[in-house]
Amino acid sequence: MKRIFALAAICLMVLSLSACKNNKKKAADAAADDAVAIFDGETWEGWRGYLTDHVPGAWTIEDGCIKINGSGRGEAGAVDGGDIIFAAKKFKNFEFTFEWKVSEGANSGVFFLAQEVPGISIYQTCPEYQILDNERHPDAKLGRDGNRQSASLYDIIPAKPQNAKPAGEWNTAKIMVYEGTVVHYQNGEPVVEYHLWTPKWEELINNSKFSQANMPESYEYILNVGGENHEGYIGLQDHGDTVWYRNLKVKEL
Repeated sequence: MKRIFALAAICLMVLSLSACKNNKKKAADAAADDAVAIFDGETWEGWRGYLTDHVPGAWTIEDGCIKINGSGRGEAGAVDGGDIIFAAKKFKNFEFTFEWKVSEGANSGVFFLAQEVPGISIYQTCPEYQILDNERHPDAKLGRDGNRQSASLYDIIPAKPQNAKPAGEWNTAKIMVYEGTVVHYQNGEPVVEYHLWTPKWEELINNSKFSQANMPESYEYILNVGGENHEGYIGLQDHGDTVWYRNLKVKEL
């Protein structure tokens, strides 16, 4: 009888330890999965155009994706086009994950820490994670050392390694921002890292198309990205080409 009780006690102990491990795993999984979708796949809830009160007609929702329908008229050239932002909330320290796919020869971009400034384009106020068909769009060969290819900090730092998938295939992406440190990820790999509001950041800006000499009207905005509170909007670019986005989620840090 004593032996039976002893075996029962051991079994209970093992089950208890197993339950603890399972609970810890569930807690860890929950912590890793507390990202919030900023696009529900069906409606424009939370979204609008940059400096407008509606989503421009060039943007549509298709099969659970955000789609910018190419106009062939260049950046924001559609009759009812232009960039869009998730205007329901500004983000400060966060991880933003999403998937993107381009049509052949397409160009777009993802903005973050963006500000709304009348008379100034959104790309002049914040960093841009480049979205591009590297094989066909001429921007892939412009700039310096590939710094206009996909996942690059546009015109500033090239994404290395360059591991984008061809036009028509889905890519995964993540942008991590924490206390001024920013990391771009593409298809599971970190490809760019930089540090905002530092002497190095100022040097990078001054060696790019965003320099004070090139864009004096917006220089202070890009230099002091995120404004006084170091926060801003997430946005998507209309560059006149057809591009899809899906599974847009933000985890605040």
